[in-house]
Amino acid sequence: MLNKQLAKAKINLCLHVTGQNMEGYHLLDSLVAFANYGDELVFHDNEKIEIVSEGKFGKDLSNIKIQKNIIFKTLKSLNLSSGVKIKLQKNLPVSAGIGGGSADAAATLRGILQQKNIPFPPDDGLALGADVPVCIKSTTQRMQGIGEKLTDVKVFPKLAAVLVNSGDKVSTSVIFKLLKNKVNQDIGNLPNKKMTFTQTVHYLSELRNDLELPAFELIPNIKNVITLLNNSGSSLSRMSGSGATCFGLFADFELAKSAANNISTDNPNWWVQPVILG
Repeated sequence: MLNKQLAKAKINLCLHVTGQNMEGYHLLDSLVAFANYGDELVFHDNEKIEIVSEGKFGKDLSNIKIQKNIIFKTLKSLNLSSGVKIKLQKNLPVSAGIGGGSADAAATLRGILQQKNIPFPPDDGLALGADVPVCIKSTTQRMQGIGEKLTDVKVFPKLAAVLVNSGDKVSTSVIFKLLKNKVNQDIGNLPNKKMTFTQTVHYLSELRNDLELPAFELIPNIKNVITLLNNSGSSLSRMSGSGATCFGLFADFELAKSAANNISTDNPNWWVQPVILG
């Protein structure tokens, strides 16, 4: 049977920075949803560990030393007794605030579990990256702490969205260094009943991404992308993670597809993708 895994794009619907722990890691409170679109990984038995990157953004990984590739790190952490070949279709932009690398690591863990009957590591991949445990679940979650505390969130409907990345590269570490206030209010109590699209937009609009302001300071064009999404009919637009990808929420998928087509036509060098978040 073909062993194929989808590494879904991770979208921070909101992201509150609530403090730092003793080791200096930032503490977060975030609502995370996953797109029905992402990187694709195909696994084959092999004599050695081999990773082949293809797709629109595959070339962006070519300059990364194999030892620093998160898929390679994931495989090495499992101490495999035999090799594996992974063909990666890299559909998601790199360093884009949508968890592409973490999603690839999570998909690798899922794939190896099926391919070689190896259990997940006890920390669900947290040692590989703070976003790896939530990417293993790939369902809407509340993510707290440094990424280790996860809670299922089932009150949101499926959300039609447009993801836009203008090609600007953002360093997460630099964004956190520019963040002036690192102790902010958490999300608070979650709603306790299923919400409509309008209710969801209203609820999320009361929340925020604390990394937006330092990102705007570093790359003003991110704010322009959010404005463009708003002008394209989005009911709520925000930056995901530490950027530079932004998302807009639309009342239905047809509106999202139409907006994505218009944005892509006017900005042919941008990455623009209509998706369903859930």
